[in-house]
Amino acid sequence: MPGRAHPSSTGAVWSHRAIMKLLPVAPLLLLLLTALEARPKPAALKCRTGPLDIVFVIDSSRSVRPFEFETMRRFMTDIISSLDVGPNATRVGVIQYSSQVQNIFSLKTFFTQADMERAINSIVPLAQGTMTGLAIQYAMNVAFSTQEGARPLHKGIPRIAIVVTDGRPQDRVTEVAAQARNAGIEIYAVGIQRADMSSLRAMASLPLEEHVFLVESFELIQQFAKQFQDKLCGVDTCVEREHGCQHSCVSTPGSFYCECNPGYRLNVDGKTCSPIDACADGRHGCQHHCVSVRGSYSCRCRPGYYLSHNKRSCIMIDYCSFGNHSCQHECVSIPNGHYCRCRSGFTLQPDSKSCRATDLCNGVDHGCEFKCVSTDGSYHCVCPEGQQLQADGKTCSKCGAGHVDLVMVIDGSKSVRPQNFELVKQFVNRIVDLLEVSPHGTRVGLVQYSSRVRTEFPLNKYHSADEIKKAVMDVEYMEKGTMTGLALKHMVEHSFSELEGARPLSHNIPRIGLVFTDGRSQDDISEWARRAKESGIVMFAVGVGKAVEEELRAIASEPVEQHFSYSADFTTMTHLVENFSLNICPEEGKGETEIRSPCECEALVQFQTNTVAILQSLTEKIAQMTARLEDLEKQIANKK
Repeated sequence: MPGRAHPSSTGAVWSHRAIMKLLPVAPLLLLLLTALEARPKPAALKCRTGPLDIVFVIDSSRSVRPFEFETMRRFMTDIISSLDVGPNATRVGVIQYSSQVQNIFSLKTFFTQADMERAINSIVPLAQGTMTGLAIQYAMNVAFSTQEGARPLHKGIPRIAIVVTDGRPQDRVTEVAAQARNAGIEIYAVGIQRADMSSLRAMASLPLEEHVFLVESFELIQQFAKQFQDKLCGVDTCVEREHGCQHSCVSTPGSFYCECNPGYRLNVDGKTCSPIDACADGRHGCQHHCVSVRGSYSCRCRPGYYLSHNKRSCIMIDYCSFGNHSCQHECVSIPNGHYCRCRSGFTLQPDSKSCRATDLCNGVDHGCEFKCVSTDGSYHCVCPEGQQLQADGKTCSKCGAGHVDLVMVIDGSKSVRPQNFELVKQFVNRIVDLLEVSPHGTRVGLVQYSSRVRTEFPLNKYHSADEIKKAVMDVEYMEKGTMTGLALKHMVEHSFSELEGARPLSHNIPRIGLVFTDGRSQDDISEWARRAKESGIVMFAVGVGKAVEEELRAIASEPVEQHFSYSADFTTMTHLVENFSLNICPEEGKGETEIRSPCECEALVQFQTNTVAILQSLTEKIAQMTARLEDLEKQIANKK
């Protein structure tokens, strides 16, 4: 249009003129831009607040779809990339949860970002329920324990749990979250998409506005990660303050503390360091004495010893090797001297050098079950008439007069613990050693129980003691609960059935049930304990540790005192086998369930007979010696 300039053309003219004005300084601007491009770019900033113990608690329930779980992986790796990780810096652990909790790696597992990222990328989601309360409890009790790598609370290193979830918890979180916070854990609750805000607020630490976050979708969680990094990161107090540490400063939120180099200890002023006494740190390895010498040390031995070639261990001086001991049998070196010792079967005489043969039955723990007979420098065991000496050379023939069907019901609950369960199996095999096992003799079955019941082997499975003992040692520990009532029901309905090897009641073969437990039952035992006894089963109850006497008595047959035993500790329960051996053998020739030792009367009679014979022999010898003394007295009197 005439009289009006087009805006674009005017702008173009102005731009052209401006360029013309800048032409003289163009080389200078080009040089400046080149220098700016060549200047090194700052590295990504690390979080330098000081050491933290951080555990990610990640929801991997079925509502989290695979591509959504991938964004959660990136959320964790993005935050970890901003942290200064290391054994003396920030430590990181990761757990995932659904209906159960799985530890991915603990605070002590990895100390590099690359290792952590590989572990995070290898996570396989659990894809089940949403037990957030269970996960927080695991984090409190396990993940933040010193055993799993958390620094002790007195170090003042913050413990931070980052809970990421997309739904409503299927269990209670309020109480367990409060316990975790009271235990010194700072909880950040991050909800995504479908998360329940009231549950997030119940989990998080105060103030809630700094610890509760709700992200609208998984796609936005990576943008949120940058904001979350700012929450974790703060001022490095070692840089910002005049710390005065002689060796090194360790920053904590709002404060710091000093540490010393290896070989030094922190003084009471909390800043300066002093050399450690080389002997005091316990790493010198001296067998006897450590002597500090100008920052180092040397080892010395007690009198009667000399230092070995390694300059740490001590060797006792062998005084016997000097050859002047005059011992008849053996010389034994001790610090600063020696003493003489006689061989087995001999006694050291008053001169402390010579030896004379002794009655070994009175001088050693011979272990003979019935009687020990001394010979020159040795001894041997004998048994009562009608019994045979066993292969061990000490015990007499076993109680084999009667046959029984024996089912042992052992507690495999979590409270027993693996090492004690091995002692229980040894206890079972000690009982098997008391029995004459055969298809037509004694039959043995084994049942284990915890929250459920499992027949390890029925009465008709094995036909020798060796087979049974091997099967017992192969039994695997069940763990979990203590359902003793359920085990009694299983024993009555199945273990003593003819299908599993119990002889018919018409055969009058005693049925014996032995129940072993270490704690209170989680179900009622009274009904099935009563039914067991009413069905003709003679019940024995063996308790260890926290076993409840009232329950043991309810299980045991009458008279109760003869049918239940208790030991305070697994390692001292071997005496229970002795009690059991006196009660398990039925009376010979009868199918009745009266319990007694069939060998007892015969053994007592034989013992009394032998004792009387010995006393008579001693009386005769005393009479002979008295007569000789009288003859000597008469001869002396006649000479006078």
